[in-house]
Amino acid sequence: MQGMRSLLSHSQRHPSAVLLAVQLLGVLIYPFAENTAEGHVALNIFGLLVLAFTTNMVRSTRGWTWLSVLLASSIVVLLTLQMTRGMSHLLPWSSALEAVFYFYAAGSLIIYMMSDYNATVDELFAAAATFTLIVWGFTHLFVMTQALQPHAFVEASSGAGPRTWSELNHLSFALLTSTGMGNVVAVSPPARALASIEMMTGLMYLAAVVTRLIGFTAHPEKGREHHDK
Repeated sequence: MQGMRSLLSHSQRHPSAVLLAVQLLGVLIYPFAENTAEGHVALNIFGLLVLAFTTNMVRSTRGWTWLSVLLASSIVVLLTLQMTRGMSHLLPWSSALEAVFYFYAAGSLIIYMMSDYNATVDELFAAAATFTLIVWGFTHLFVMTQALQPHAFVEASSGAGPRTWSELNHLSFALLTSTGMGNVVAVSPPARALASIEMMTGLMYLAAVVTRLIGFTAHPEKGREHHDK
């Protein structure tokens, strides 16, 4: 009981850390569950859990909670229809809404981190959580693109497509960190355009947000000087 209270207290003080942990857990479990019908349903349920944690995180920022709740509710409805009614044609719509939801959450966290000149522990967690939110947002854009163009993304060695969610998520990580394309390649013009935008987004995020936080962490006196001004 005491341990549960401690966990709840920690989640309230550092919601960004909880969101980051949940998203990284998703990275680990998705490859093992996405190839079966039961696993696909379980992953959709897990995705709803991520939406809940993300909505809770937005509440701790200056973001509009009502907008995140509206987006999350719409996504839940579309995912439920896909799981229970087999309405797979709704995938592009749900993926597009999920991309908007994660980008909005990432924007809310960026505003939260840029609102002062101090680098708190929660803001450092928020920097990592924002990164994964952007990765998730582009992953869902890739899923949407692939749903509309089944061979928009192919395996580099064989040219086979379409690719799984975890493969597109890995591609998104590789593009945002500018470490390469991995084993999946964007081949259609819309897919390549999204890949290019994600690479530029990653560079801008590191230069504008992460570098700023690192600077105030290494030299906290600069943050106090800005605050005094």
